[in-house]
Amino acid sequence: MKHKFILTIIGVLLYSIVSAQTDNSMSGSAGTYSADIPFQAKVNKEFQFFAFYINQTVGSNMFPKSSLFSGQLVGRLFGPNSSTTADTVLSKYVEQRLIPFFIYQPKLFNGKAILRASFEIDWTWGDQAYGLSGNKGSAISADQVNIQTQNIELELIPFKDWYINLGLQRMFDTPYNPYRTYFDKMTTTGYRLAYWGTDGVGISVRRDKDFNSIKAGYYKLYENDAELNDDVNLFEFIYHQKISMTWTAGASVYYVQDRGMNKGGVSVFGQGLTSTLANYNGAFVFNLGTNDYKADIAWTGFYFGRNVDFWIDRWQLTGFLNYNLGSVYAKQGSDYVKRADIGGLGMNIRGAYRYGQTTGDYISTDIVYTTGDGDGIANGKYSGVITGNTWGMPANIFVSSGTYILFPHANVVNRYTPVISDISNMGYGVTAGVLNFSNDFIPNKINGKIGFAAANSTVKPQNGGKFMGWEVNGAIKYNFGPFMSLELHGAYLSLGEFFDSNDASHGSDINSIYTTKRPTNPWTTFLVYKWLIF
Repeated sequence: MKHKFILTIIGVLLYSIVSAQTDNSMSGSAGTYSADIPFQAKVNKEFQFFAFYINQTVGSNMFPKSSLFSGQLVGRLFGPNSSTTADTVLSKYVEQRLIPFFIYQPKLFNGKAILRASFEIDWTWGDQAYGLSGNKGSAISADQVNIQTQNIELELIPFKDWYINLGLQRMFDTPYNPYRTYFDKMTTTGYRLAYWGTDGVGISVRRDKDFNSIKAGYYKLYENDAELNDDVNLFEFIYHQKISMTWTAGASVYYVQDRGMNKGGVSVFGQGLTSTLANYNGAFVFNLGTNDYKADIAWTGFYFGRNVDFWIDRWQLTGFLNYNLGSVYAKQGSDYVKRADIGGLGMNIRGAYRYGQTTGDYISTDIVYTTGDGDGIANGKYSGVITGNTWGMPANIFVSSGTYILFPHANVVNRYTPVISDISNMGYGVTAGVLNFSNDFIPNKINGKIGFAAANSTVKPQNGGKFMGWEVNGAIKYNFGPFMSLELHGAYLSLGEFFDSNDASHGSDINSIYTTKRPTNPWTTFLVYKWLIF
């Protein structure tokens, strides 16, 4: 699916390990290496190419009822994308992805200008040939036009420690530079891509010092008619402070100015507070009918981290608190009338203990909480969470919990259908806990992992209960060498009484594909081969 999932960014984030750096004095806290590393000069050349490749075989009991989504399935499980489960069905397929990256750093500008471009070529084996569309093209004879643009962005470094990124770029809710930071670090720090984790066009300016950093950004989420004030814009400001060698903390403000007025969107599903897209993503849908609307929504947040790189000692701790607020106005006649105030809270805390000699020997626990709303905007207030999933598909990806079905995971190409695909949980909110145990049987060679998770909705849906279900999962991984692995994963989710409900009061029917019977418990297994090529 087009430039939206974490696997589409792993390569460019791992690039921080081997890429030529433009400023050798840049802080190691941003995931870079210093000038005294012997091989830096070797990779410091004008043009670089590398690629990320993934091949996986999947078997599960999850499938779309509608043939419209047979090739590409995105959104929450049991949602309006017709995704469902059955104990008489075995869905089996093979997926493949290649993500090439091109980096050009001309000597003419002495390392002060870098052009980055990344693309994506996906398909499910045998799905289509002689066509024109993304995510397809591996049927017999192939010859498909199937290349998708992820990023085309220019990084300028006018002064020491200052970086300007211009164009189609990573738009992440993290304090760290997404082009110079380890992937795992960004998914366990800041807001963990739970609010914003996608690509967007705009301009961002950051200053990275040894002990603090500042970032400000402006992004055009949707243009609509160029001559009218009917756009959707995102503004961000983040301040990050290194308190000590062990502790870091930061604060942020995000603001969306939504003047889209139901005119259009990023796909045929539209975009915005009333869109089908929000419904597919499992976000809250505002019941405003077809009336034009305008909204001003802000997020104020605080986050902290201890030993975020997991190198200083055996204990790691991260967390965040994020409050979204704002107002929504709908058009009545020639005037706009306030329909709802917004006030929702999201919280997370994650802790890990490394008991062995490698970072693969650890025990971790993860707790997620978001407020919910039981009556939508009937009382003129929405007290749940809003994320980027209201404007993109998907625009945030909380893939680091360690679950495979309850929350999303990163090993996806064309099918992305977690039960909770947005931390707002359709506006009902969620309280979830996750426990993971990982062990390197052979250090840095063979690793095993088991995980457990359970979740409640914060607000009880009509004719249903709060308990959403529990998951058990496991994986075994074999590393052939640096950045090449073969992995076997599996997961089973037992659904709770939450799925007995057919409440559609939030504008998103959680039982859109069934009426009174609770769906079959979902399960999945997949064998994955990965290689970062450089």
